[in-house]
Amino acid sequence: MSRVIHLDLDEGVVVIRCMSEKVGVSAIESLPSGGVRLVCMSSEGAELIRRKLKRYLIQGEVTRERHRPLTPSPYETAMQQRSKRSPQG
Repeated sequence: MSRVIHLDLDEGVVVIRCMSEKVGVSAIESLPSGGVRLVCMSSEGAELIRRKLKRYLIQGEVTRERHRPLTPSPYETAMQQRSKRSPQG
């Protein structure tokens, strides 16, 4: 069984429910359309959360946020330029 669950709840509510059920959270992220993507530490924990929060499950495909920007940040650009200028060794 998958450890990933999509829930139509706020992140804080999901974290509190996981803590109250003693389910470890590996990752949690907000979804652009609302709700969260939860990755539990175990498949057993994920199944428990599915049972307890079944009315909040999001069915079907969801779109996730981009984690990497299309263009580098100013910090990344500066670090790349700096590494090109300084000789190694």
